[in-house]
Amino acid sequence: MTSNTALLKEPDGLKYYGAATGYVIAAYALGFAGLFHPQWWVFLIATLMLAHSMTIAAYLIHECGHNLVFTDRRHNAQLGRFMSWVCGAAYGTYEDIRYKHFRHHVDNDDVVWFDYDRFFDEHPLLTRFIRLLEWFYIPAHDLLMHTVMVFTSFVIPARRKQRVRNVTVILIRGGVFVTLLMIVPKVALLYAVAYLVMMHILRFMDSLQHDYPYSTTLFDYVQPPHKGDPEWEQRHTFSNPLCLRFPKLNWLTLNFGYHNAHHANMNAPWYRLPELHEEMTGNDPQRVIPLSSQLRLYHRNRVRRIYNPQPADYPTGADYLRVARSGAGPIGGNAASFLTSF
Repeated sequence: MTSNTALLKEPDGLKYYGAATGYVIAAYALGFAGLFHPQWWVFLIATLMLAHSMTIAAYLIHECGHNLVFTDRRHNAQLGRFMSWVCGAAYGTYEDIRYKHFRHHVDNDDVVWFDYDRFFDEHPLLTRFIRLLEWFYIPAHDLLMHTVMVFTSFVIPARRKQRVRNVTVILIRGGVFVTLLMIVPKVALLYAVAYLVMMHILRFMDSLQHDYPYSTTLFDYVQPPHKGDPEWEQRHTFSNPLCLRFPKLNWLTLNFGYHNAHHANMNAPWYRLPELHEEMTGNDPQRVIPLSSQLRLYHRNRVRRIYNPQPADYPTGADYLRVARSGAGPIGGNAASFLTSF
């Protein structure tokens, strides 16, 4: 057994996870440095590069959360924590992100603490303002969720013991951002734009992958009705790859669109999901939501989905897939990112 085999979950991980991790570090460094460049086309490319590096960092947290990179859980946690600093998710803990995400898999449910539909119902003026911003493609709903994440130990009673750590992260990240804002405001602004782009990418990929509503049982456990039912899980999970014809284009999101394959075997690393998807579906295009429909739904429902409780006739299962494939209909979520631990 080689040292690489002993360290990594599987030998191919050195190539694929090594490349992904190296890309995150290199693209983040080059992208951030490019924000200082005076030429507009350079700092525009740099902003997109920075946004994509943070996006891949977020998806690597997902891989680490499933213990897919290293053999030892501690090493997965260490890489996951590092990536959480890269993509701005370090205000809460990696363990909290992982716990909530595994509840999603084990319970076959969207388990949350923050009841945002109720919050929007109780704050109509703020809801109108968020809808206005979303009309202009500013991900205000995600910004609200990010604010809760930033002040997690002050907002969530169950996380009060994390206050010292939470404040430390706020001071470090906030201090760096304020310093940039004072010295080179252009760089601070472009970093913020890059972060908003990352938010758009993550929720774009998340928004159509399940048809069930959220359940506010993160801390108040209630026996989930569909726990341990893989057939129900597959029936209410949907795949939205960027492209079936050219599968390597899906590397742009670490194959996150092959969602049925991921739920069928959450121990399969990202680079094996296309093969698993083909085994499950024969790459039948009728079994996935095409990119054109995803884009139409993301555009048309960008305001409606902010506060859109599911009615009794909300499409589910095969009906949901049919509506999603058509690119029309009031479907899709908005705040189900695996980076939010509440």
